[in-house]
Amino acid sequence: MTADALAPVAGPALDALDALESEAIHVFREVAGEFDRPVILFSGGKDSTLLVHLAIKAFAPAPVPFPLLHVDTGHNYPEVITFRDELAARYDLRLEVARVEDYLADGRLTERADGTRNPLQTQPLLDAITEHRFDAVFGGGRRDEERARAKERIMSLRDAFGRWDPRKQRPELWNLYNGRHAPGEHVRVFPISNWTELDVWRYIQRENIELPPIYFAHERPVFSRDGMWLAEGPWGGPRDGETLETRSVRYRTVGDGSCTGAVESTAATLDEVIAEVTASRLTERGATRADDRMSEAAMEDRKKEGYF
Repeated sequence: MTADALAPVAGPALDALDALESEAIHVFREVAGEFDRPVILFSGGKDSTLLVHLAIKAFAPAPVPFPLLHVDTGHNYPEVITFRDELAARYDLRLEVARVEDYLADGRLTERADGTRNPLQTQPLLDAITEHRFDAVFGGGRRDEERARAKERIMSLRDAFGRWDPRKQRPELWNLYNGRHAPGEHVRVFPISNWTELDVWRYIQRENIELPPIYFAHERPVFSRDGMWLAEGPWGGPRDGETLETRSVRYRTVGDGSCTGAVESTAATLDEVIAEVTASRLTERGATRADDRMSEAAMEDRKKEGYF
């Protein structure tokens, strides 16, 4: 027998998106096999919508074997909430909603002076995890978004109080994931950690994934604050000296309306959005999220307390 006959036969080469998809699907299946009560954090944004698409692929033709959880600040954009509900209904997914409004109404939380509710999501999230006994919580965090998220492993342990300690990150060698946890602890799981914003958009285009229209250019009344275009809404604004202007904008990320800004854009198609993202030198959170500008370690501090 010749040496050529003993050589391994090469299979079809995976392109970058195929490899990222394969890794994410592997993570979903690993968690489904290792944990008892996983859940997908789902806001209706592009990254969590991508997670749902990957989960459907991972388990088809069977249904996705775990529910969705949204921590609703009450200050979300209406287009996103409508999309959230329609997607859950379309795929017959159970949607659990933890509402910040409920915590404000009964005094468990109080409004912040700056009006933003993003930091107020932590306690409803942790309570929902405890109430439903979720032991693995999928999130759409990516390492390219922000420096604290770059420290996370794909499986990231949280203690019994939901806290994260970056000094206790476990090694993940050869795609081997350690989901071991004690009673009361849980694991945050980030299947698209290694994706970039551009990867996300290219995959959305390839797979023809539907998104809320807020991600594409549209005319909207906005006002300028701290270098961002914010929309008026129940979260307040414009303030004295801030003037509403109708501009063509789109959102690179969605969240609490009090701190999520739009970018001026005419990108109304996937091709145009991809071209715009390719040319950008700022991450979507760095460009449009005021809550990440509170301090150099704003995100890391919140993650240590139990935030996404």
